[in-house]
Amino acid sequence: MVQKHALLKETPSQTAGPYVHIGLTPNVSGIGGVYAEDPGATMKTGPVQGPEISLSGHVYDGTGAVVRDALVEIWQPDAAGLFNAAEETRGTPDPNFTGWGRCATDLDSGLYSFDTVKPGRVPVADGRLQAPFITVWIVARGINIGLHTRAYFADEEAANAEDPLLTRIEHRARVPTLMAQPEGDGKYRFDIVLQGDNETIFLDM
Repeated sequence: MVQKHALLKETPSQTAGPYVHIGLTPNVSGIGGVYAEDPGATMKTGPVQGPEISLSGHVYDGTGAVVRDALVEIWQPDAAGLFNAAEETRGTPDPNFTGWGRCATDLDSGLYSFDTVKPGRVPVADGRLQAPFITVWIVARGINIGLHTRAYFADEEAANAEDPLLTRIEHRARVPTLMAQPEGDGKYRFDIVLQGDNETIFLDM
């Protein structure tokens, strides 16, 4: 028998924490025996192609305080701009690179960090090339829906200047909130500001 729609009430929304770490990064939460290593902890499974980099930073709340119980995920193509996905038809992606990572921020320092590769450029539907970027997803207590943003690279000036998304941002003063800053030796820093001054640009995805 078909129920009336009036009987199917919407489930109330909830914030992600504090249980998000227990379910997604049990080893970080002190729960062993579920995974030998938390999913997403390692993105390079062998010798990889292209420049190896690290991406790290902090998540800040609207008062400027570090959020120490956030969880950050990234998704990106390999150094040739190819995704590790069944839908990838442009070539063969690097078999030693997963393209996906997950990291809980350190409960003391609030730092997140990924060892990855610098992504290659990916075309949009009309063939224009995007600048190298990493898709970033953030969830934490107090956030009902995960936040999406992108980490571009401040040292890719020419590519950034013609990126289809970056060039559409009306308020140019906010573009730097999407830039991972080089710190030498393949290290990049990408801080995420959830609210207030210098709030990171988040994308409706």
